[in-house]
Amino acid sequence: MQVLACTSSLPYNAAVTPRPFGRREVFFDGISSFCARTSSRSNSTGNASSSTSCSSKLVSDGVQRLDVERIEDLSEITCKVIPFFTRRSLFASLTFCLSSQSSRYLSALALGDPSVTIEDVTPPIAPSGRLFPSEERTAELFEENTYSVVNIFDVTLRPQLNVTGVVEIPEGNGSGVVWDGEGHIVTNYHVVGNALSRNPSPGQVVARVNILASEGVQKNFEGRLVGADRTKDLAVLKVEAPSDLLRPIKVGQSYALRVGQQCLAIGNPFGFDHTLTVGVISGLNREILSQTGVTIGGGVQTDAAINPGNSGGPLLDSKGNMIGINTAIYTQTGTSAGVGFAIPSSTVLKIVPQLIQFGKVARAGLNVEIAPDLVANQLNVRNGALILQILGNSLAAKVGLRPTTRGFAGNIILGDIIIAVDEKPVKNKAGLSRVLDEYSVGDKVLLKIQRGSEYLELPLVLEEAAT
Repeated sequence: MQVLACTSSLPYNAAVTPRPFGRREVFFDGISSFCARTSSRSNSTGNASSSTSCSSKLVSDGVQRLDVERIEDLSEITCKVIPFFTRRSLFASLTFCLSSQSSRYLSALALGDPSVTIEDVTPPIAPSGRLFPSEERTAELFEENTYSVVNIFDVTLRPQLNVTGVVEIPEGNGSGVVWDGEGHIVTNYHVVGNALSRNPSPGQVVARVNILASEGVQKNFEGRLVGADRTKDLAVLKVEAPSDLLRPIKVGQSYALRVGQQCLAIGNPFGFDHTLTVGVISGLNREILSQTGVTIGGGVQTDAAINPGNSGGPLLDSKGNMIGINTAIYTQTGTSAGVGFAIPSSTVLKIVPQLIQFGKVARAGLNVEIAPDLVANQLNVRNGALILQILGNSLAAKVGLRPTTRGFAGNIILGDIIIAVDEKPVKNKAGLSRVLDEYSVGDKVLLKIQRGSEYLELPLVLEEAAT
């Protein structure tokens, strides 16, 4: 907006073209300088003629007098609109208005305000109080069993620092449990699988084992191989540690488990040692596809968070007894998806003593080759375990079991199909293995087989399965 100020007469005969006012003159000169002059003029004389004489003293030629008159006209207009005359008085008035409308937050915004104390800005703190009985019990179970859980590092693997500065924990690192006071440590086969792939001899160092002391300090020991069973994904190490550091885990029975009962998992997920997660038993008798590539029957399913690093750690019941060894998770991201699996304690109790005593597992078997499910389905065998081959000197061959063969015309002649062992039904290859796991070498069983259209029963003594 432009403001034009015109004069009706000049003190000399010269025509001067009126000049428009700019925004700078209106808001700075008009307010600060010219309103100030108008204010001083009104205080001294109170009329317009004295303003003209005051302005005449400030200018020396006609153009300057014109500017003064234009300025004075502007000053009269501006002073009617703006109640404050100078920039100083304008800012002073603004400050006064803000201070008069006080707020409870203004003092807090001021740095170094003595009226604000630490107590004024500190919320009330509630006392911690006692835990609920269920929380107290969970905390007690963790405190009782955490010293029985160890951290295991494969000696052939080392943590690496990636480009983001985060330490990446190798997959071969995991957990373990103290089995007895002699220093035996039970863990998963795949936790030390990289070292075991080099075929170490018994007594050779395959891992580093960290044991938690009572003062909260991790003490490191060499873990020497005692024995390993790839089929059940179990391995036993031994450490030379003081007896006061070795606190054996209490082992419970897994056959009495019920879906819905509470369980706890302790381990070292992603390298965070002695981490507790809580859940429930969400399934029983699951077939676990372990990281060793074999299927383990009778697995315990839980929704307690199990992540990489939990492998080899204990799954506890609500009484603090170990009911399984955490071994696998079902996930598409590599982290817990709420479906974790543990090797049942009944299997652990059967395998670990043999590994400690013999360094291997003497597993009862028939020494026959059973057809995989895919092959059995192609041969139209929907129920039972189809025998493909039989070792020539095995007891199965001596009692007359028949393998699958080819006829003179090249046609396939199916062998015997095992459909039950001691009246326990067998549906497929995994089912037969699960049933035979309940027996020991030398046990006598009664096989129910299908041979063509006939059903036969054959007594058989189980022998050590060939490896």
